[in-house]
Amino acid sequence: MRTTTRLVAALLAVFMIPVAAQTPEPAPAFPGQTDAPPPARPSAPFNVETIATGLTGAWAVAFLPDGNYLITQNGGTMRLVKPNGFVSAPLAGVPGVKTIGAHGLHDLLLDPDFARNRTLYFTHFAPPPGEAPGAWPLHFLYEDVWTKSLAERRLLNIGMEKVARARLSEDNQRLENVRDLADGAERRIQIGRDGNLLVTGADRFRFYDSDLDGNERNAVLDPDERRNFTGGVLRVGRDGSIPKDNPFLGRANVSPWVYAFGLKDPEGAAIHPVTGDLWVVDHGPQGGDEINIVRAGRDFGWPDVTYGRQYDARQTDGRKNVKVGTGNTSMKGVEEPIYYWVPSIGPSGMTFYTGDQFPEWKGNLFIGAMPGQHLVRLVLNGDRVVAEEKLLVDRKQRIREVRQGPDGNLYIFLGTDLVRLTPKK
Repeated sequence: MRTTTRLVAALLAVFMIPVAAQTPEPAPAFPGQTDAPPPARPSAPFNVETIATGLTGAWAVAFLPDGNYLITQNGGTMRLVKPNGFVSAPLAGVPGVKTIGAHGLHDLLLDPDFARNRTLYFTHFAPPPGEAPGAWPLHFLYEDVWTKSLAERRLLNIGMEKVARARLSEDNQRLENVRDLADGAERRIQIGRDGNLLVTGADRFRFYDSDLDGNERNAVLDPDERRNFTGGVLRVGRDGSIPKDNPFLGRANVSPWVYAFGLKDPEGAAIHPVTGDLWVVDHGPQGGDEINIVRAGRDFGWPDVTYGRQYDARQTDGRKNVKVGTGNTSMKGVEEPIYYWVPSIGPSGMTFYTGDQFPEWKGNLFIGAMPGQHLVRLVLNGDRVVAEEKLLVDRKQRIREVRQGPDGNLYIFLGTDLVRLTPKK
C-alpha cells in the first residue's frame, strides 16, 4: 500500500500540480542556454479579454473561417465556441477516447485548404478494442502498468496513441469520414513546408525499461528501441502515406513514420516562420524542460541524457536527485536543446508571433507554462534565446494553449477560460 501511495502521488506531481522538488542547477553547454535575462524593454500593457469560460480540460483551439473557434478537451470532446461566448454541446462523430494520466484528446489542426475541403487533423488516445471510452483513475496507470515487469507490460493492451483525419460538417456539429493516419503519437500536430504532418508524441515507457519505471541503469539503450518508443516526432502524409524520404525507412526494426526521437513529452510545437524548422518544447522529468529544433533523424537523448533528474516522489527509499540514464547532460551524437529550464515550468502550447497587433513582439516565441502559471515570452537572435519575460504571472493560472489568431492577437487557455490578448490603444 505504501508503494502504491507513493506512485500515485508521483503521477499527481507530474501531471496535476506544481512540483516543489527540483534538480540542482546543471551547467549549460553554451552561454545563454538557460536563465536568459529579462528583455531591455518589457512588454507594454495589454488587454486580456475573456471569450468563453468553463472549458475544463481545454487543450487546443483552431480558428474557423466563419469566425468561430473549434476546441478540444482532454476528456474526449470537441466543441464549437462562438465569439459571444456560446459553447456548443460536444460534436458528434468524435471517436472514443481513453483519458488516463496525460493521455486523452489533444491537438487539432485545420488543413491548409480547410475552407474548401473542411478537413482537419487531431490526436487522441484510443481505448483498446472492446473497452468503452471514458476516464480512468490515475492509479490504474501505475498499478496496471508501471509496477509490472517489461514482459508483463508488453502483454497489456491499454490503448494506442493515434493521429487522425476527419471532415467537419458544414453546420459545424459533427465529424465525418474519420480515418486513422498513424499510431504512436498523440501530442501536437504541425504541417511542414513540404505539406507533410509532423506529429509529436510522448515517451511510451510501457514498451521498454526506463529509469522512470523504477529500473535504474547507466547503460545506453538500444538505438532502435529508443527510436520506436521514446518520445519523438512522426512524419506522416496528410493522406496517411509514408513520405519516401523519412530517415529510418532502411531500418526494418523502426516504424516508417519515425522522423526524430529521444524526447520525453513534447507538448508544444511550432514551425519557425523564416527557416521552416519544427521547434518543440519538451517536458523534462524533475527539472530540465527543453526547447529543441527538430530535424530528420536526430536524437534528443531521452532517457539516456537529460538536464533533469528522476522524480523524488517516485523514490520509495526517500532518495533525492537520482540521476536519469547515464547521468550526463550531454553526449556525442545527441542534439543539445537550444534552451532549458531548471526548475521546471511545465511548458505546453507554443507559437511564433508574426502579427501586426504587437510590433514589439514580432519574431518572439511564446510558450504556456502550466505548473509555472505564466506565459513565457522569449526574444530570439537566430536560434538563440537572448531574453525571457514572464507574463500573466498575477493571474496564477495554468496556461495550456498558445496560438496566434488570424486577427494578429494571441489566444490562450488561461485555466478553464479561452482568452484573447489585445494591445491597449
